[in-house]
Amino acid sequence: MRKLYEKWMTNWETRLTTADTNRIVRPFEWGIEWTRTWPFVNGNYPQSAEAYERYLHDLNETIVRHSDEFFSYDVPTDFRLERRKLQLFATRSRPQDEDRLKDKEGDFLRFTSPVRTPYPENNLMNARWFPAKEKNGTTHKRAVVVLPHWNSDAISHNSICTALNWFGISALRMSSPYHDIRRPVELTRADYAVSSNVARTIDATRQAVIDLRCCLDWLAQQGYTQFGVMGTSLGSCYAFLASAHDERLRVNVFNHASTYFADVVWTGQSTRHIRESLESTIDLESLRHAWMSISPTSYVEQFARTPKKSLVIYAKYDLTFLPEYSRRVVEEFSRRNFDFRAVELPCGHYTTGETPYKYLDGYHIVKYLVRAFGQL
Repeated sequence: MRKLYEKWMTNWETRLTTADTNRIVRPFEWGIEWTRTWPFVNGNYPQSAEAYERYLHDLNETIVRHSDEFFSYDVPTDFRLERRKLQLFATRSRPQDEDRLKDKEGDFLRFTSPVRTPYPENNLMNARWFPAKEKNGTTHKRAVVVLPHWNSDAISHNSICTALNWFGISALRMSSPYHDIRRPVELTRADYAVSSNVARTIDATRQAVIDLRCCLDWLAQQGYTQFGVMGTSLGSCYAFLASAHDERLRVNVFNHASTYFADVVWTGQSTRHIRESLESTIDLESLRHAWMSISPTSYVEQFARTPKKSLVIYAKYDLTFLPEYSRRVVEEFSRRNFDFRAVELPCGHYTTGETPYKYLDGYHIVKYLVRAFGQL
């Protein structure tokens, strides 16, 4: 029975990862020009293509050594709430749920991202606001920043935010760089967030981490005193990097976790089209070095600087974040005696979002956040 279940789950997962026909194999690019505004660069980078690989490897080592500076920023001065009609911003080949949004409105936090890109849409941060009603006798105002998965549409993870509200926890559902309303007009998917453009992928990750930290600044201005983060898949990577560099994040949920950014892209079913482009120029070992600065495994020491509570969720039949990578995260957390809990779901990466597994996943997430905040 176990083998039959595994085969059924693998087939289901494969069907889901191959359903979309709008994935594009884009040309490989080092994207050196994206490093121009980063700390440690100051506009100076090699002009010879032969030097790009070594330059990025050396720059990544510098970033990891001085990561607090790399993820530093000036607090935005234009925070504002905007009420508007809900839109789907679909990424799937066959979008669904558009009709469910008809005439519905929501409140959105907007501000100018401290990280500037050539795309005006992407430079304006967006996060839907789900404030919880304050309960009598509450001494701490609690809020969680929620980061959905790669290529999520604008309503993904909204139900988690609503569920947290039931327990007196406010939620800020963040649009990651190049996602939904931040997506440049020429895209149908969030291709610029993770792609075969090596430096642009780093820049998008840096922007996500800094934007998340800005969300905490706004929440603090609203009187919130306890902060958590919940990230799924790519959002989990962003969440870990942010938590490692911001002591305010005391409660964490990493919904699908891994070690090296490059390993996930190289081996995952949903990133086959990116690997197809990458492997024409670079091998996995070199890519690990080129993306070391955005790999969670590079920042375990920084994560350990302040006490944190964490939930690590992974899927037994995951074909996108291979389970072996997730188990290494659990082993490292155990070795360091972190305050954490690990949950293995009996499904895959994409099937986590399907019935009944999405309810099981949501149950673990909400239960942990409520309990962890209560223990602070």
